[in-house]
Amino acid sequence: MCNPEEAALLRLEEVFSATLAHVNSLVLQPLLPAAPDPSDPWGRECLRLLQQLHKSSQQLWEVTEESLHSLQERLRYPDSTGLESLLLLRGADRVLQAHIEYIESYTSCMVVQAFQKAAKRRSEYWRGQRKALRQLLSGVSSEGSVGASLGQALHQPLAHHVQQYVLLLLSLGDTIGEHHPTRELVVNAVTLFGNLQSFMKQELDQAVATQALWHTLRGRLRDVLCTPAHRLLQDSQDVPVTVAPLRAERVLLFDDALVLLQGHNVHTFDLKLVWVDPGQDGCTFHLLTPEEEFSFCAKDSQGQGNPEMAGWAESRGEFLPGPGAWASEDKFDCYKCHWREGSMCGYGICEYSTDEVYKGYFQEGLRHGFGVLESGPQAPQPFRYTGHWERGQRSGYGIEEDGDRGERYIGMWQAGQRHGPGVMVTQAGVCYQGTFQADKTVGPGILLSEDDSLYEGTFTRDLTLMGKGKVTFPNGFTLEGSFGSGAGRGLHTQGVLDTAALPPDPSSTCKRQLGVGAFPVESRWQGVYSPFRDFVCAGCPRDLQEALLGFDVQSSRELRRSQDYLSCERTHPEDSVGSMEDILEELLQHREPKALQLYLRKALSNSLHPLGKLLRTLMLTFQATYAGVGANKHLQELAQEEVKQHAQELWAAYRGLLRVALERKGQALEEDEDTETRDLQVHGLVLPLMLPSFYSELFTLYLLLHEREDSFYSQGIANLSLFPDTQLLEFLDVQKHLWPLKDLTLTSNQRYSLVRDKCFLSATECLQKIMTTVDPREKLEVLERTYGEIEGTVSRVLGREYKLPMDDLLPLLIYVVSRARIQHLGAEIHLIRDMMDPNHTGGLYDFLLTALESCYEHIQKEDMRLHRLPGHWHSRELW
Repeated sequence: MCNPEEAALLRLEEVFSATLAHVNSLVLQPLLPAAPDPSDPWGRECLRLLQQLHKSSQQLWEVTEESLHSLQERLRYPDSTGLESLLLLRGADRVLQAHIEYIESYTSCMVVQAFQKAAKRRSEYWRGQRKALRQLLSGVSSEGSVGASLGQALHQPLAHHVQQYVLLLLSLGDTIGEHHPTRELVVNAVTLFGNLQSFMKQELDQAVATQALWHTLRGRLRDVLCTPAHRLLQDSQDVPVTVAPLRAERVLLFDDALVLLQGHNVHTFDLKLVWVDPGQDGCTFHLLTPEEEFSFCAKDSQGQGNPEMAGWAESRGEFLPGPGAWASEDKFDCYKCHWREGSMCGYGICEYSTDEVYKGYFQEGLRHGFGVLESGPQAPQPFRYTGHWERGQRSGYGIEEDGDRGERYIGMWQAGQRHGPGVMVTQAGVCYQGTFQADKTVGPGILLSEDDSLYEGTFTRDLTLMGKGKVTFPNGFTLEGSFGSGAGRGLHTQGVLDTAALPPDPSSTCKRQLGVGAFPVESRWQGVYSPFRDFVCAGCPRDLQEALLGFDVQSSRELRRSQDYLSCERTHPEDSVGSMEDILEELLQHREPKALQLYLRKALSNSLHPLGKLLRTLMLTFQATYAGVGANKHLQELAQEEVKQHAQELWAAYRGLLRVALERKGQALEEDEDTETRDLQVHGLVLPLMLPSFYSELFTLYLLLHEREDSFYSQGIANLSLFPDTQLLEFLDVQKHLWPLKDLTLTSNQRYSLVRDKCFLSATECLQKIMTTVDPREKLEVLERTYGEIEGTVSRVLGREYKLPMDDLLPLLIYVVSRARIQHLGAEIHLIRDMMDPNHTGGLYDFLLTALESCYEHIQKEDMRLHRLPGHWHSRELW
């Protein structure tokens, strides 16, 4: 039997295949004859690049068609064609390679401005195609040059398509069991296409920075250096350096070459042949090439070291930006960090000789603030710590994953040890909450097993029951006494078994939430928020911008192609974000509601923007906590309150930037917002923009928490789907004068009593769209439109406008819900309820959501399988 996710993948491939064909005919094919004159060298190069892009596009379309065919076969013959037949799973590498080749062809065209040059040759034609381009670029500003619009048209559909791949493959993985034979294929595909998203972002950012470089060079220099393969990494106009004994006006570091500019002369050095020896002062390093030997120095006029010098350092013959320090003949520590007075300070990356990697903040040469430490891929005891540090030791709130034991610890640390309140979750689904001291459990705690048995008492280090305690079983039986274990004896107890107790309240076992209250949400990730606040409080100085945001570490095309990313990127003044001054100026120009929404969407989607960097770091902490082993239903409330807090912090971060921007203009920010105004902006503006970044992990927790009710609901839907339309309407006590029999088109041998899925079809199709968005407000708007479709259908049947009383609405809504067959409706409803704007409480949206909750509860009741629903519906039940 096929999953709804497979049907969604089929629709996705159909749409993308059609879009590729449309883009090919609308954009690519007209670009080819419009390429510059082939007699011109640059014209020949642009024509070659456009032809390569056209070829890559055709290959991508062919792979998409093949994937579409495998999905069609799977849906046509589900019993004989397994999941492993899908090209997206069995041939994920091949699909990935087609995407990579297209992206590389696209960015090569972008670097040399092939789109703009080709568009100029047929400017009249493209002006006539503006309307078609605007339709193709839905949701993207149509302002800007024709060349820029053509570039967007060739990139935007692909980016959206890959994002949907990841979301749907994640959902597909959720529907199959841990031991399903295709589980590994699905996980592999999710990983590959998740990495592809990062690869696309990296390629695009570097292409934009490189394209901007050419505008700053004189004609001859530009002609010499401008090649499609070059990608700019560093520029001495950003971080000034002096070169001795050579004299260089400007130094450029590309991914494959170091370039020194002296007047009209260009000196180019292949990075594969460059050896670097870092100086002891941290501000100077010596370079040895086959042609020359020279040194770089980054000291200001007062002789002080420039902390951004770290961006130019290298080690062992290949550029790995960051001062290197040898540990042995074949092992070395590689650092890329900001330096102050000879010590690491600010954001940095360290690759140690043990193969461990640290990415985070330093102070006086020690890990301090927020950071991630991860073991090497071949470590015998793999681990990853994501959290706070104090003077080189884990301290404060942090998450540690023990790959060897299959455990994740969420909680407090002190002096490098687990200390204070903590939660432990395991791969087996066991959860513990209690107190730790010097890495050991102390005092009482609670233990929840996968079958929802609950133990309250004391434990050993490995969470074995020991001492006094009480077990509450899922059926309500309790066992209270003393517990222990011994060699060859297993677990033994001496106590009282009570079989007369009532079944426990589900909220105390199955849905019990851990960690809430133990870790106040506002103080959980202060190490992430604090550097941003400090930066804003200091007035957003340029010299601290890179220490906050980090920098790009890629050293070669091969490293990027391997998708071995480190999450920090160097900014360039001419890149897509610009300097801090440009960021603040643009912020002031987008204060009106619609403009602000577009600005925040752009800022949050760009990792080079302070708000985008903050969001990505928060995403990292969220995944470290709740993905994988952390996908446990008992952590749902911990996660949802964290998402809300992140939305508030992002809005506060925006307000902080706005205050600085106004102060630079001699103006002041209006007084502090009241709670109602802040909630309106957080829930109405920020949350819908940031929620997609957390949705996969968050919705998984809701699925797990409400799995039991959703299984009853699914069974109820299956039972109701056996009824033809008229029998179901009668079963639900829908008054017969409201039945839309006019909508039923019958063949000669059909009767009304045999027709299925035709009544209230528009309302059913409308409600199904609730699964197509992650925004709670948009889900509520879908529900409102569904209500309108039901009322519209009834009004058409009666031939007059008709407002449905609650007695009529509820059975009709149950009919529509049963026909919509929405998977995991309970999880959807609870997520909407938890994340909706509190200002909607008591309003129309609240009323409609309560009505949907009532329908869900009625459908999942077991007696619906055997008994008719009550003949009278009380609207008071909704309130």
